[in-house]
Amino acid sequence: MRLLLCLIPLLAASAAAAETCKYVDKEGRITYSNVPIKGARKLSCFQPPQAPQAPAASAPTSGEPTARQQQPRVDGNTQRARDDERRRILESELAAEQEQLTQAQAALAEQESIRQGDERNYARVLERLKPFQETVALHEKNIASIKQELSNLR
Repeated sequence: MRLLLCLIPLLAASAAAAETCKYVDKEGRITYSNVPIKGARKLSCFQPPQAPQAPAASAPTSGEPTARQQQPRVDGNTQRARDDERRRILESELAAEQEQLTQAQAALAEQESIRQGDERNYARVLERLKPFQETVALHEKNIASIKQELSNLR
């Protein structure tokens, strides 16, 4: 009995370290196992994945250029033109987003003024208004983000 208790952990350890294989039985069922399956054909085997090793981080020496130094430089006129184009695009997006906000606020106000017959309690009214309120909040958030981007350009 003691011998059996000593062998069980050894067998479990060897089974865990064994490779996993893909088997197909006579009915076409696919089974993955680390022990052979009777009456099934072995298709392929897989080794257990190795633990990934982190690459050693090396500090750049004084002779090696850093990633920022390797980037190509752009002359001032080209960069100003790019910034102006980006500002123009952001301003047009801001105008479009403000127009969509105005439309969403109008739709919300219209829905708030309507009281449908099946809405006997206020929870149903809030449930109906929720998508309109979320749309308004989304447009307000987008406007704030675009304004932040514009302020970063100046």
